[in-house]
Amino acid sequence: MIDTHSLPHEEDGIHDPEDRLLPEYVREVLDAVEDGRAEEARELVEPLHPADIADLIELAPEDERPDLITALGDAVDADVYAEMNEHVRELVIEEMDPALAAEIASEMDTDDAVAVLEDLEEEDQKAILEKMEPDDRAAVEEALSYEEESAGRIMQRDLIAVPEHWSVGQVIDYMRSDEELADDFWEIFVTAPNHHPVGTCKLSTLLRTKRNVPITEIMQQEQTLIPVDMDQEEVALKFQKYALISAAVVDLSGRLVGMITVDDIVHIVQEEAGEDALLLSGAGEGDINEPVMEAYRDRVRWLIANLGTALIATFVISLFEGTISQLAILAALMPIVAALGGNAGTQALAVTVRAIATNQLTGANRWRAVSREFKVAVLNGVTVAVILGIGVGIWMGLPMGGVIAAAILFNIMTAGLAGVLVPITLDHFGADPAVASSVFVTTVTDTMGFFAFLGLASLILI
Repeated sequence: MIDTHSLPHEEDGIHDPEDRLLPEYVREVLDAVEDGRAEEARELVEPLHPADIADLIELAPEDERPDLITALGDAVDADVYAEMNEHVRELVIEEMDPALAAEIASEMDTDDAVAVLEDLEEEDQKAILEKMEPDDRAAVEEALSYEEESAGRIMQRDLIAVPEHWSVGQVIDYMRSDEELADDFWEIFVTAPNHHPVGTCKLSTLLRTKRNVPITEIMQQEQTLIPVDMDQEEVALKFQKYALISAAVVDLSGRLVGMITVDDIVHIVQEEAGEDALLLSGAGEGDINEPVMEAYRDRVRWLIANLGTALIATFVISLFEGTISQLAILAALMPIVAALGGNAGTQALAVTVRAIATNQLTGANRWRAVSREFKVAVLNGVTVAVILGIGVGIWMGLPMGGVIAAAILFNIMTAGLAGVLVPITLDHFGADPAVASSVFVTTVTDTMGFFAFLGLASLILI
C-alpha cells in the first residue's frame, strides 16, 4: 500500500511548491477551531503527515495553540509531538495534565520520549515520570542519566538481539512469536552470553538463508560499536564515514544497551550544522520559537564581547589621532580596510570550523591547512590590493594608493592566518571553536587593519 503522506504535493490546496503549509490553509483550520467547528478542523488536517500537523501547531499563534490541539483530538498523537519544535512542545507539555503527557511519552520511542522530557522543569519532569508505567519510566530515567547530546540520550532501547548459538530458523520463529519486540528494525544484533555484541545480520540476509544455518555463519562480525557516552556529533560522523543504517550502542563494560538508526542521525546532522553556523554569529540557538528572554541572554553576551573588541580597535585609532586630523580622508578609507579584513577572516574561519567539525582537519594535516589558507589569503590580498590601490591612486594620488594597498594586503593575510589559527588553537585546548572564534578573529582584523593603515599613513604621508 502506498503511503500518500510521502508523495509530492501538487496543488493540493495545503502545501506550496516548497512543501510548506499555505497561509490560507492554516487560517482556514484556525478559523474552524475559533468558530467551534472542531469536526471540520479534523477533516481538514486528516490528509496531513504528523510532521505537517506539528508545523500547523507551530504556525498557530501561541494563544490559539491549546484550542487547536483540543479540537484536533486524537490527530495530535505521539508522532506529532515527536516532530514538534522543542520550544513549542515544551510550552504545550507544561500546560498539559501530567497523566496525558505520560501517556504520550509512553507511546514514543525512548529517544523521542527523552527529547520531550529533557528540557522540562525538574518539577514537571518528575510529575510526568511518576505517571508513566514502571518499565517505560525506568528506560527514560536511565536515558536521562546520560550526558546531554550523548549516544545514551539518542539511542533506542527497542531492538532485536539474539544469542550466537541460535539458528536462522530459531531467530525467525522468535521474531514471529514475541509480540513485545520492536516493530521497525533493519538488522539483528547477535550477542555472546555476557550480552556483548559479536556481530550483526541484515534482515535481507536472514530471509534468504535456510532455517538450519547457524546465525554466526551469516552474521557480519565487523561492526561499528558506539560507546554510550560518545558525543552525538561524533556518532553522526561515524554514520557518515561508514555509511551505517544502524549501529549498536554499548555501555562501559561493552554490553549491548541500545541502538541508533540513521533517521535519528539525519536530524542530528542538520541540528549540528545549523548550531555551528549560529554559534559563529553569536545568535545562540537561532530558533524563531525560542522565548525572547532566552534569545536575549544568548545574544547579548556576544554583543558585549564585541563591544570590548571594538574598544581595542578604538584605542588603536586614538594612537593616530594627529595623523587623522591632518588627513581627514583616512577616516573615510579606514572602514574599507576593516571590512575587507573581516570578510577574509570570516571566510577562513567558516572553512576551518567546518573542517574541524567534520574531522577533515586533524593533527595530521593541521599545518597543511594553515599553509593553504595563508596562500589563499596572499592571492586574495594581492588581487584586492591591486584593484583598490589603483583606484585610490587615481583618485587621491599614488602615495595614498600605495598605503591602502599595502594595508589591505597585510590585513587580509593577517585575517587569513587568524581565521585558521584561532579555531585550531581553541580546539587544541578543548574549547568549542564555533563559539568564541569570531570574537577573537574580529579583534585581530580590526586592530591590525587599523594599525597597519594608520601606521603606514603616518610614516609615508605625514
